[in-house]
Amino acid sequence: MTGKVYLVGSGPGGLSLLTFRAREVIEEADVILYDQLPGEEIIASLPAAAEKIDVGKRGGCHTMKQEDIESLMVRFASAGKNVVRLKGGDPFVFGRGGEEMETLRAAGIPVEAVPGITSGIAVPESVGIPVTHRDFASSVTFITGHESEKEASSIDWAWLAKTPGTIVIYMGVKNIPQISSRLIENGMSSSTKVAVIENGFRENQRVTCVTLDKLPEAAVQVGFKAPAIVVIGDVVSLYRG
Repeated sequence: MTGKVYLVGSGPGGLSLLTFRAREVIEEADVILYDQLPGEEIIASLPAAAEKIDVGKRGGCHTMKQEDIESLMVRFASAGKNVVRLKGGDPFVFGRGGEEMETLRAAGIPVEAVPGITSGIAVPESVGIPVTHRDFASSVTFITGHESEKEASSIDWAWLAKTPGTIVIYMGVKNIPQISSRLIENGMSSSTKVAVIENGFRENQRVTCVTLDKLPEAAVQVGFKAPAIVVIGDVVSLYRG
């Protein structure tokens, strides 16, 4: 009998922001393939009876390749196991959940996505920065700062630099100098406000606010570390740290 795979978003961090449905499927899982982003509190709470496999990455080094993770999900589910693929944030927001769903469907494996609170909204919100605000931003654009190195950028930087509203960047710490220069070169004001929020919802959370032109310098002086969310736009002025 074929099992089922649940692509579960654990939210931005901590048990209090894990949804009821996420906890429900975690408790019923035979196998849990987990990343590091859910955090120590959630990982420590995983049921003892489940087989737990760390498939996350540390310092840019992957514990397991993406195709191997997908093969594991297919293999366990084909053996009748209920499998939870546990991710930080939401599985479909820069979490490769869409790719995994395609693989599982192609293999004839039942699959359910369990939404999680995405860090691009929750982490700025936790420090008093709303990504939209009637007086400052009527739109928000989410982008990844870590595109495939094998292909040209799919981001239209010229459009992005001139679009009013808030820009939220996931996984952008490594490429902060390029992000800053691309936006300024394409017409964004160098005085645009930027907040870099590291380790959202954790004890070592840190917020740094600068202007866009000073962002590369701040990256060197402060030493930004992942995980971090970068917020660009007038809403950053609402931060009261």
